[in-house]
Amino acid sequence: MPSMAKTGSINRSRTNKLRHISVSRHYHASPQMAWRLLTDTSLWPLWGPTVRGVRCSERFIRKGSEGQVRTPFGWWIPFVITDYDDLHFWGWKVAGIRATGHRLIACDENSCRVVFELPYWWLPYAIVCRRAATNMAGLLKNK
Repeated sequence: MPSMAKTGSINRSRTNKLRHISVSRHYHASPQMAWRLLTDTSLWPLWGPTVRGVRCSERFIRKGSEGQVRTPFGWWIPFVITDYDDLHFWGWKVAGIRATGHRLIACDENSCRVVFELPYWWLPYAIVCRRAATNMAGLLKNK
């Protein structure tokens, strides 16, 4: 059985009095490379299993960036970046609903951990986040 360090882990926690679950994975890649994957909208379809396309006001997101993501069903759904702390965290609302948070934890200059945070009621979406973490591993390995 593969170790959780390689495949990711799922945890429950509470921050700001809100319950959420998180899916995390460690990468042997610089924090800057991982952050670029997380914030470059042209790369989202490469690692996001539910993102087939992106239209955004900026290629690299920031707080207030707006756009649309195309789902596997072909629907374009609006999003807005609600939280942004460079090289640390970004969160968004999709179709007006608080969705995943994306946290980067730098371990050293050549490794980091990415944490997907999602509202507790989105528990089934943790499967999608684990797949995204795996997809990111493949992309970061090739850099």
